[in-house]
Amino acid sequence: MKLSKHFSLSELTKSSTAERKGIANEPDEDAVENLLVLCSEILEPVREHYGIPFAPNSGFRCLDLNRAIGSSDKSQHVTGQAVDFEIPGVDNKDVALWVMDNCDFDQLILEFYKEGEPTSGWVHCSYVIERDNRKSARVFDGKNWTDLT
Repeated sequence: MKLSKHFSLSELTKSSTAERKGIANEPDEDAVENLLVLCSEILEPVREHYGIPFAPNSGFRCLDLNRAIGSSDKSQHVTGQAVDFEIPGVDNKDVALWVMDNCDFDQLILEFYKEGEPTSGWVHCSYVIERDNRKSARVFDGKNWTDLT
């Protein structure tokens, strides 16, 4: 199923952990709707701006999968509202800053990024449709949180 011009449901539900552990990572209708909006509001604008094909690292994660990787039950990945991604050849901080300046979002987190190492970490971004997005933009290095600037 295509969620948008450049992204499919299978890309946003693919998980090697789920495959290894035999977890059926299948979103319900609400999560699919959230993924459609996430593609429209975040992934497609990023893809169009950079013009570089990319596949998300992580999109929807069912609760069992989310627990298997040690993430919080409250993660927006569980509802299909969050995606982690990188763009080949583009500094992850540059991508995060572009999203911050050009997209509406709920949370934008540059995770595990090391200044001077452009391919370190990844960009986590979420979008919600049932309330106003918070536009929270931060960096998380594994221990500390700082504002994304």
